[in-house]
Amino acid sequence: MRYGIIDIGTNSMRLLLAQYNDDVFEYREKIIDTTRLGEGVDSEGMISKESISRNIDALQKLKRIAVDYGCDKIHCIGTAALRNARNGLSFVKLAKKATGLDIEIISGDREALLGYLGVIGGLKSIEDNFIVIDIGGGSTEFIVGNSEEILFKESVDIGALKLTERFIKSVPETDETIRDLRKYINIEIRNVISKILSLGIPMKLIGIGGTITSVSAINQKLENYSMEKIHLSEVTIDDIKSQVQEIRAMTSDDRENIKGLQKKRSKIILAGEYILIEIMELLQKNKIIVSEFDSLEGYILFSK
Repeated sequence: MRYGIIDIGTNSMRLLLAQYNDDVFEYREKIIDTTRLGEGVDSEGMISKESISRNIDALQKLKRIAVDYGCDKIHCIGTAALRNARNGLSFVKLAKKATGLDIEIISGDREALLGYLGVIGGLKSIEDNFIVIDIGGGSTEFIVGNSEEILFKESVDIGALKLTERFIKSVPETDETIRDLRKYINIEIRNVISKILSLGIPMKLIGIGGTITSVSAINQKLENYSMEKIHLSEVTIDDIKSQVQEIRAMTSDDRENIKGLQKKRSKIILAGEYILIEIMELLQKNKIIVSEFDSLEGYILFSK
């Protein structure tokens, strides 16, 4: 069966084209458009008219791609921006009228579950407990589990776009800005990290989402993004700290030309990387495994 799964996120809209038969992904392709649905939602509480128009246009384009691929089913999910904006349901109605697609606004817990299922679908073997973290544009999900069960899951309302808008007003960032940013992240995630550590079990750290895949792509200096090269790659905390120091020394224009980084993500990558650093430091983890299987694949596995 051919699937088209569209994730309408805070920063990006993503389409997974997949052929899935007999519990095997025979084909996978992802198309990403940086549409910034959540732009201004943190401060205004609303999705702007410009953002609504921009995102409906993008949704129409992705639907056409999915139809051309011959998808038997096209599903749409919406995450943090649609959860949090007062006019999230209005966007859903307008999108339905324009595209004919139904958008399911999923909870943070459901988003975490789909991420967990996607990770399991992409692992060759699962012998240990693991933590999955998914740093998005407007929220970050934490999932602890193994091949048999989820032991813990929680969503926190911090994301790369949201924190960029709140803290990063100019480039280069001042030391005070970075201190304030890191302090805020630490306060917001401290409780969930404490709950995870209280489980008292050894766990591998696995990351999904645009921030973490970008960190790996930058680390590998990829000229062209490759799902195969990203999937199951490893990045150390020292790698990430080196990246943020190099990025902070760059101009906005230079950041747009970083190998491995999409130009449109260059404005928010620093905030995303600092979320990752704070998580790894509090968890006392020196490295993270990167998964290219995420909530999009998880949706197929959940609904099969």
